[in-house]
Amino acid sequence: MQKHIIVVGAGAAGLLAAGRAAELGADVLVLEKMGEAGKKILLSGKQRCNLTNSAPLETFLTYYGRNGQFLRNAYHRFFREELLALLRRYGVRAQEERGGRIFPQSGRAVDVRDALVNYAREHGVHFRYRATVQELLAADGKITGVQLAGGKSFPAAAVILTTGGASWPATGSTGDGYRMAQAAGHAIVPLRPALVPLTVAERSRAKALQGVSLRHVCCTLLARDATGKEKPLRPPYPIPPTGELLFTHFGVSGPLILTLSLAAVDALRARKRVTLSIDLKPGMTEAQVRARLQREFEQHAQQHLPNLLRGWVPQKLAEVLAQASGIAAERAIHTIRAEERERLVALFKDFRWQITGSLPLAQGMVTAGGVSLKEVNPVTFASKVVEGLYLAGEVLDIAADTGGFNLQAAFSTGYLAGQAAAS
Repeated sequence: MQKHIIVVGAGAAGLLAAGRAAELGADVLVLEKMGEAGKKILLSGKQRCNLTNSAPLETFLTYYGRNGQFLRNAYHRFFREELLALLRRYGVRAQEERGGRIFPQSGRAVDVRDALVNYAREHGVHFRYRATVQELLAADGKITGVQLAGGKSFPAAAVILTTGGASWPATGSTGDGYRMAQAAGHAIVPLRPALVPLTVAERSRAKALQGVSLRHVCCTLLARDATGKEKPLRPPYPIPPTGELLFTHFGVSGPLILTLSLAAVDALRARKRVTLSIDLKPGMTEAQVRARLQREFEQHAQQHLPNLLRGWVPQKLAEVLAQASGIAAERAIHTIRAEERERLVALFKDFRWQITGSLPLAQGMVTAGGVSLKEVNPVTFASKVVEGLYLAGEVLDIAADTGGFNLQAAFSTGYLAGQAAAS
């Protein structure tokens, strides 16, 4: 007799779960609230779909912060090579790009989505769209099926919950899975936005810099607790020595900021005062910045400060730095005193912003928090709370840095949840 399995959500984890369970002989029904499968896949990687990353396993796991070890077993059984081999079976070949990021050669996310739908359909998976699951049904601590928002219920021997997170709600990820898992008895680690732009107190300064992108800067987050001590915040993911930052009308964004953002969000939740320090010239020591400034002051004595600083940074930033130094723009360089020049040295090496928050959870690239990993088997992704329930993808308390790590987690956990449910 075929085992009847319901997969809730047709995203990256759900498609792999459905395909694998059906491949092993299960009768699989996928219930998806949107009108098509894989809406988030279609938008990922700027619609090019950053599938995974070429980093070695030990390095790969560090990109999930403290929860990376939970995925070790899964990655020993279904990892990058197995994923890429599966996609090749359905006509999708991959290529490696900067930072080890792996994309489909076609550069089209839709090809990845279609391949995974074809994988599922080839093995007999049934899809039902615009079907919003309202509740998990259980009796005597065991899953019996699901109930839709309209009241219709579907029986099942097992349910795989792959509803995604609470970011990008337009793709269908509206946090339904957290509510259902909690109603079934699971603990939910508080939800926070990860990989999210940050807001600053210095709004007028940020607005003046809107659109300015800096490519080779170093960023450090500092937190001050109730005692007044200021300490560097340890980012949850490995951070490169230098990277790109983008100023926005509300604050700061760009790859470096996204990587640091979860640390800032968590520190602010702990009621700490958070400061962003930007080293605008990480390739120079403070002494070298001082010497170059002194030399240029001597060479361009009649110039005004904003004009001189344009040789160091983009024009908008040159004007903001001149203003932040407190040196009047109309003063000639030769009138600037040594102690005033020191303020410029400090600004180049420690340009500070007070972080006030982040954009909302819906605008984070991923959701941090979710179903507690303590309540999920890392081998089968079965619930330790309700028999017959499996959980995979972003509904779990797993959030990684950019670079293909989040999608690989969804693919691997989904595949293994489907395999275990069918078994």
